[in-house]
Amino acid sequence: MRTPPPLAVLASRVRTEEKRIFAALDQRGISYVHVDTRRLSATLTGGPWAAAAPYGAALSREISQTRALYAVRLLEAAGVPTVNTAEAIATCGDKLLSTIALERAGVRTPRTAVALTPEAGLAAMEQVGYPVVVKPVVGSWGRLAALVRDPETARTVLEHRAALSSPQQHVIYVQELISKPGRDIRVIVIGGLALGAIYRRAADWRTNVARNAVAEPCPLTPELTSIAAAAAAAVAGPAGSAAGAVLGVDLAEDPEGRLYVLEVNHTVEFQGFQTAHQDRLDVAGAIADHLLGQPVSA
Repeated sequence: MRTPPPLAVLASRVRTEEKRIFAALDQRGISYVHVDTRRLSATLTGGPWAAAAPYGAALSREISQTRALYAVRLLEAAGVPTVNTAEAIATCGDKLLSTIALERAGVRTPRTAVALTPEAGLAAMEQVGYPVVVKPVVGSWGRLAALVRDPETARTVLEHRAALSSPQQHVIYVQELISKPGRDIRVIVIGGLALGAIYRRAADWRTNVARNAVAEPCPLTPELTSIAAAAAAAVAGPAGSAAGAVLGVDLAEDPEGRLYVLEVNHTVEFQGFQTAHQDRLDVAGAIADHLLGQPVSA
């Protein structure tokens, strides 16, 4: 009997999350290889690239947006099914594309505007209305995000952005600041179904666990489950692609309790989630089961 080709797990850095995934794959007898994208290369001409990509499927855990996107594009070109897809990675990794996808799907998001130069950024902030958050269109962990409360601060932030060398940083993405109750919410959605949720509490307006926010369990209400699933479906790509996606949906509550989707993450970190739930919810196991075609249950 022919041995099925292994799963490729794409990751240049093996963190606690990836170690958990490897352990879950081992427990289920899933054959896999760790592929460091920093060493990945492919000859695209003069021969069948598919023969050089002997994987049955691929799970992307690459933290570099650029390498994740191009590694998955290479594998998809070779006919390898990927989680997540290149389209989902491209959309989640670009806040402008994410906002467009969420808006088209009717998912509630904060008021948002985009200016293509720092010179036009002040008008974008005035359109949204202070206070606003200025974010890079590509980036994570709250890096280079700024809270702007007035035009004077806005001019300072825009001068800084104009001085950066990357043209991408000159695109000014402006989002309404939701007056959240010292926390935001992350929901992990696997195969279109919500596995669980956490609150992320912080004194700072940025509530990333990577910035020392404290994770606590959050109940999965029907409204939270519905909006998180809708957000995942919106960014996952063609109809039905959400069923193959592993995503983290970040939301904020306003003073009236309305939920707003802030962003969707394609390489979701879940160590804080595991700690908050005291390992009662097994994200790595749910990912492995999903790769086996088994439904996710909270």
